[in-house]
Amino acid sequence: MVNEKQKNIWMDWRLHTIVLAVVVLTELIGTHQFTVGPGVILLLPMLYAMVIGLILFFTPIVKEKQAKNAEPLIILGVTLLIAKIGVIIGPSLPQIIEAGPALLLQEFGNLGTILLALPIAVFLGLKRESIGMTHSVAREPNVGLIVDKYGFNSPEGRGVMAIYIFGTVFGAIFMGLISGFLATITPLNPLSFAMASGIGSGSMMAAASGSLIAAFPSMEKDIIAFAGASNLLSLSTGLYMSIFIGLPLTVKLYNALDRVRSRKGNLQPQPKMKKKIGG
Repeated sequence: MVNEKQKNIWMDWRLHTIVLAVVVLTELIGTHQFTVGPGVILLLPMLYAMVIGLILFFTPIVKEKQAKNAEPLIILGVTLLIAKIGVIIGPSLPQIIEAGPALLLQEFGNLGTILLALPIAVFLGLKRESIGMTHSVAREPNVGLIVDKYGFNSPEGRGVMAIYIFGTVFGAIFMGLISGFLATITPLNPLSFAMASGIGSGSMMAAASGSLIAAFPSMEKDIIAFAGASNLLSLSTGLYMSIFIGLPLTVKLYNALDRVRSRKGNLQPQPKMKKKIGG
């Protein structure tokens, strides 16, 4: 039985009219591309829709009611996407199984956010917030991990929430632009970028795989299958990677970088963080 809240969502004609208008407008604009050196950057309707939606959010056209009603509809859209992926994955299982080791080891790529971003964050003057910001790509499971370990109002909690919000707003736009560009500028197989697009976020995966499909339309089914399988593995194994490897490594590296920063600046070092996750 439909409750009052669900009824209000489906009867919000302003929201549905805005969404329809944005979809029609972005489809009329269509797909555009331009070259940057040997690579190609693809501008897809989905990217236009995100930018237009972000702009409209700060105008009187979208009120607080529409913003709240739109949240559960995102889950519905991602559900349909997952259903489509499930249908496509079936016929592509032999190729996915053949690439098994690569898919299983892909989570080690998340460690790149630690080794690259953490030193930059510390160099810029960020303190314990940098632990929450750089230990992973900061999707829902990682937010839960940091909040459970350190608390929502801790520096680590504020850091992970900052990246979560930033990723929600700009992540899909960035992934959509960078995936098509890197796939056309490098000699790597497009399916490797399809696997890389599955980072545990449905919207980011859709944006990245959409750019790859636009660049390599003949590989559409394989790209969707590999991206979907990769995203599923990231959701199921990414949290354990963060618990046992990512977060302890981030804490250890932060303590070392903080001591170096303190010696150079003749400052008192921050209290040393615990290396263990539990307790």
